[in-house]
Amino acid sequence: MSEQEKAMNEDIQTEDDIETTAEGAMETEAAVDNETEDAEFENEAGETVEGETSEPKEEKKKGFFHKDKKDKKDEKIAELNDRLIRQMAEFDNFRKRTEKEKQQMYGIGAADVIEKLLPVVDNFERGLAAMTEEEKNTSFAQGIELVYKQLMTTLEGMGVTVIEAVGVEFNPDFHNAVMQAPSEEYESGIITQELQRGYLYKDKVVRHSMVMVAE
Repeated sequence: MSEQEKAMNEDIQTEDDIETTAEGAMETEAAVDNETEDAEFENEAGETVEGETSEPKEEKKKGFFHKDKKDKKDEKIAELNDRLIRQMAEFDNFRKRTEKEKQQMYGIGAADVIEKLLPVVDNFERGLAAMTEEEKNTSFAQGIELVYKQLMTTLEGMGVTVIEAVGVEFNPDFHNAVMQAPSEEYESGIITQELQRGYLYKDKVVRHSMVMVAE
């Protein structure tokens, strides 16, 4: 074979190798493209599925925390409401207790003042009882009687009342027996004479009646 024929054969073989290499490269590129497309499809599908599944989870998670937050808020409101109710009840009890104590203190003070005024009342009554009929007609005696009546009206307005004595049964809660004597008019245990008047301030005894009781 001549040198020229060898050169031609080499050229032909080189062209065939180039074509074979080119075809292989094209096939490789196509395969890579197919794999890339498949991977992208799988990624898109995976993202879609993941997005679809993760979103409800996220919403569920969000809803769960939101529920917890709402529950804590409701618990706080209930706690504050309960505390307010308790404080209002305590204040109402304090107000009632204070009002009761105030009334008790007022009653004690009023009873103390009334007890100190009773000797003055006794002196008015003794003075009027000692007057003769002629003296009672004078302006001085009438003035004394007017002051006495005014004082008694004031005491009655405050809740002071006279304890019944003569003709009623002796009661140690209201009467103080200093004497006992036979009586034709009253039965045994009945008060026959009142030596000193007793007084009540509302339902409290300010001074017991000093009395004599039939045997």
